[in-house]
Amino acid sequence: MDDYRLIADRLAADIAAGRLRAGDRLPPQRRFARQHGIAASTAARVYGELVRRGLAVGEVGRGTFVRAARPPAEPALAEPTTARIDLELNFPVLPDQPALLARSLAGLLTPEVLAEALPPVGVAGTAAARQAAAALLARADWTPDADRVLFAGNGRQAIAGTVAALVPVGERLGVEALTYPVVKAVAARLGVELVPLAVDEHGLVPDAVRAAHRSGPLRAVYLQPSLHNPLGTTMPAQRRAEVADTLRELDLPAVEDGIYAFLRAELPPLAALAPEHVVVVDSLSKRLAPGLTLGFAVPPAHLHARVAAALRSGTWIAGHFALAAATRWMSDGTAAAIQQAKRADAAARQHLARTRLAGFTLRADPAAYHCWWELPEPWRAETFVAAAARRGIAVTPAAAFTVGPAHAPNAVRLALAAPPVPVLTDALDALAALARSAPEDTGVE
Repeated sequence: MDDYRLIADRLAADIAAGRLRAGDRLPPQRRFARQHGIAASTAARVYGELVRRGLAVGEVGRGTFVRAARPPAEPALAEPTTARIDLELNFPVLPDQPALLARSLAGLLTPEVLAEALPPVGVAGTAAARQAAAALLARADWTPDADRVLFAGNGRQAIAGTVAALVPVGERLGVEALTYPVVKAVAARLGVELVPLAVDEHGLVPDAVRAAHRSGPLRAVYLQPSLHNPLGTTMPAQRRAEVADTLRELDLPAVEDGIYAFLRAELPPLAALAPEHVVVVDSLSKRLAPGLTLGFAVPPAHLHARVAAALRSGTWIAGHFALAAATRWMSDGTAAAIQQAKRADAAARQHLARTRLAGFTLRADPAAYHCWWELPEPWRAETFVAAAARRGIAVTPAAAFTVGPAHAPNAVRLALAAPPVPVLTDALDALAALARSAPEDTGVE
């Protein structure tokens, strides 16, 4: 085994034994190299190996720190947390949803109608499902062509199928430098290289796309223009136009994730500005519920066959009964009513977060179900996550969203959708008090 891995093994043992604790700062690499009598390049490989194993994380301008906990085997944010208050996963479910959804399904649960939903169905679904989905996905002055709508079992499958269609194995997919963690897992499984692209307060930076494409051609870009996860920001009209121009200039396809866009339905998607270059992907997981979801992919005409073939070959196909149920919810106004209620709920929870965390640096669209919290000094993200967990509150560190070996910002994402409002209020108050205290007072310094 290479020497650097032996050294990484010893540090891993120190972490497992508690000799190095969550939030501990590792020495600067040059000092570590001198202490161990190794080259600076070897020290860099040691630290890189610890990051690769999920035992350490780099923070911008601060150094490398021991992680709060070893990450789970599944992709980050893919499974419900066991914490008492879950501010990690963001699946909004309103109290009156079950009754609304059940009423809509009453006509489906008859032998005659149910018999029609028992056979398998293809990625194009049914004509009724395509028409209902096109109406549901419409935003501003944009309505997708119903004949181009494709269906997957969920949004993750729609993303995976679209990426598989656009980016061959070993090729490069540009993504925002902080992105949806499942995209990282999808890329790893498909053998796709992720290229982090710079973002600013307005979203993806067009010049970053051009620079990355010059350094080694990108095959596609994945981005979230509306209510970005994790940053919660929404790309303004001018930046959308600039990104659309860049896609046309480079003749580059884009995967536009619109999972939260229903919360800002007045904004058109990028697909309205660059219709021949953008595949819109979406699902019902946020609009309705994760257990009752359906995925959508809407490619332009010249990519339709490729995306459909990728969904079929990956077996990322919706079940016929799920498709029939979703078609009813989309057609009879049930989905629209729930969406409208969730817009009000998200805005209220966002306002609550800004009120309870007043004085701290938060970033988020006022309509978002999550916010990005840039932590105050002297807190570090991993230490804060560990301290919050001791109080029964699960939050997500920036490292979960960072692409590649880049250092993570000193920030956490708060998902506001899951807890009842009184519980969310108490959790935000507890986190505010924690952030105002000193890390050494929490026992995780």
